[in-house]
Amino acid sequence: MSSIFIKNASSIVTCSENDTVYNSANILIENGVITYIGEMGEKEILIKEKNADMVIDASGYFVYPGLINTHHHLFQIFSRNLPQVQNMELFEWLTNLYEIWKNLNSEVVYYSSITAMGELLKTGCTTCFDHHYLFPNNNAEGIIDSQFRAAKDLGIRMYSSRGSMDLSKKDGGLPPDSVVQPLDVILKDCQRVVEKYHDNSKYSMNMVALAPCAPFNVSEELLKQSAILARDLKVRLHTHLCETKDEEVYVKEKFNMRPLEYMESLGWVGNDVWYAHGIHFNEKELKFLADTKTGVAHCPISNMKLSSGVCNIPEMLKLGVPVGLAVDGSASNDGSNMLEEMRVCYLLHRLNSSNNAPSAYDILKMATKGGAEVLGRDDIGSLEVGKAGDLFMIDMRRLEMVGADFDPKSILCTIGWKNTVDYTIVNGKVAAEKGKLTSIDEEKMYKLAYETEKKYLNM
Repeated sequence: MSSIFIKNASSIVTCSENDTVYNSANILIENGVITYIGEMGEKEILIKEKNADMVIDASGYFVYPGLINTHHHLFQIFSRNLPQVQNMELFEWLTNLYEIWKNLNSEVVYYSSITAMGELLKTGCTTCFDHHYLFPNNNAEGIIDSQFRAAKDLGIRMYSSRGSMDLSKKDGGLPPDSVVQPLDVILKDCQRVVEKYHDNSKYSMNMVALAPCAPFNVSEELLKQSAILARDLKVRLHTHLCETKDEEVYVKEKFNMRPLEYMESLGWVGNDVWYAHGIHFNEKELKFLADTKTGVAHCPISNMKLSSGVCNIPEMLKLGVPVGLAVDGSASNDGSNMLEEMRVCYLLHRLNSSNNAPSAYDILKMATKGGAEVLGRDDIGSLEVGKAGDLFMIDMRRLEMVGADFDPKSILCTIGWKNTVDYTIVNGKVAAEKGKLTSIDEEKMYKLAYETEKKYLNM
């Protein structure tokens, strides 16, 4: 058994069903699980302190559940801020970047994963879902394995996916031949990855979903067979959908159906499915998503950068569609910071929907409890006894935060947090402290990642 006792926290925002906020309270995490939360007397505190392996005095700190990122492309971290694609929309943007991404290998994926997930950890994220769909013909081996190795080295809770593309330019898709794979190869490796890495036990650190990329680079048969295999293996399904009007036109012209109707025809709806983006659903489709409990990963910064549109989050939340927050690929966001995503999300919907917009606290719950629902997990997403010991802490005793602490539930969206957090704890272990990752040598890792990126971009 290992234990962390967090004492005298100024505020603990639980994001629980009852929206409980504790003041001057304590949390005990034992063997990765929260076993106590609340106020206690001085004598009890002394006993807990004496028995704990680690004690953190959280006087002046706000404590929050660990943030849950529901859609990412970790490999893209090494192709961000490229001037040649900064003013492009999705289809043109992808077509240009495929020419860089076709040089991916397992080493690039490892160091890009360390870089992106390191930033996530430093900014309060404790669970990362990644959608990796690109497997170059000569370098496909070990890519997903590299992601799980990076996650283990960092101590982050990892939910990976075995993504796929089988529709190249010659077949009417967008990617070049060199980054697509045959159906049988994809399905065989999907099974391998699930059998090797997927752990569906409570408090799991490693999970896998099956995730064909999108309707414009994936065949009808791959979507159909992936759904069958996922349900046979009892794992979830994920893909991009309704991200742009171009995608809608593509699906209508090819299949004479709207994108959601097309996915429904292939078995892609239900509480084991979630889509990234979901910008261009109509009212009838939103109700259908709510009725079937099909989820959406909301990616506001990416949607803004690629001029894709504004997702109808107010209506989704009103109807009860499961919605989580996500940073999306680092090349369409240029960062991996869920705290930034939350504030942008709040401001975007205030601008777009005024009084109908979700509140600042609604956005925090989307990034925590909502993300857990989208990923099909009931053991993370809130601070309660019996939940995983995943949280982050911010010391509010800073000059720039004077006068900002009236509403702990809202501050991360209204004021925003511009720094790294003070502690990120995952599975009852400190993964980041005072802006530094605790399990790796950051200076050494920076040099290795930097060299790998330059070599990759110069290929």
